[in-house]
Amino acid sequence: MIRIALFLAMLLSLPLFTANYAVASDAVPVNAALKKQLLGAPVYIQIFKQERKLELYAQLDGEFRLIGSYGICDFSGGLGNKRREGDFKSPEGFYNVDIHHLKPDSRFYRAINIGFPNAYDISQGYSGKYLMIHGNCKSIGCYAMTDGYMDEIFTYVQAAFQFGQRNLQISIYPFKMTDANMKAHKNSSYYSFWSQLQPGYAYFEKHHQPPNVVVSDGKYEVLQPLSNTPLSSQLAFAPMK
Repeated sequence: MIRIALFLAMLLSLPLFTANYAVASDAVPVNAALKKQLLGAPVYIQIFKQERKLELYAQLDGEFRLIGSYGICDFSGGLGNKRREGDFKSPEGFYNVDIHHLKPDSRFYRAINIGFPNAYDISQGYSGKYLMIHGNCKSIGCYAMTDGYMDEIFTYVQAAFQFGQRNLQISIYPFKMTDANMKAHKNSSYYSFWSQLQPGYAYFEKHHQPPNVVVSDGKYEVLQPLSNTPLSSQLAFAPMK
């Protein structure tokens, strides 16, 4: 009964606006009725810096479907991963968070701590803390959204945790990682790092499931599933260790 009451409260509290659906990928968002029905389903987030988009997905019939694509107000430091505290850069890479990373009373309205540094960042000696997705539309090293967009994102993430999702995967990319875009950035000093991210992007594009990412020998590695069972069912968003 408590979960049902929470669900109804969250459903009624969803903001009465439509997100900007000029999405970074070619995915078509679900309709408004189905979108409300997916409140409480497992969710997944992708961020694209260059396109300045955050994409929120929810699980339906074994696949993750686009709920909304939200314009990012601000991030700092341009393309490339964060390496040290005070460099003002926003992180790139694969992050896993749990319900303890939610900050409903953040001074930047509502916030989700990205979980920087993760296992990869630590292996590289990178430093930093309190890197967030948050409201208030202002950022130094975080991904800042409008308060309205943050309301909707936070509501779906919070509901997913309350209905049993243990970990939320957040994949942060410099841009939509097509072969054409990778070729266009082949001379970048970040190219080697970005080559580690591209398989995660490609996996989701093909399977509509969040990639299972581990850190091996100081590099990201995307693991392939052992069977045709949906990855989310096999691993339940297992965190990187």
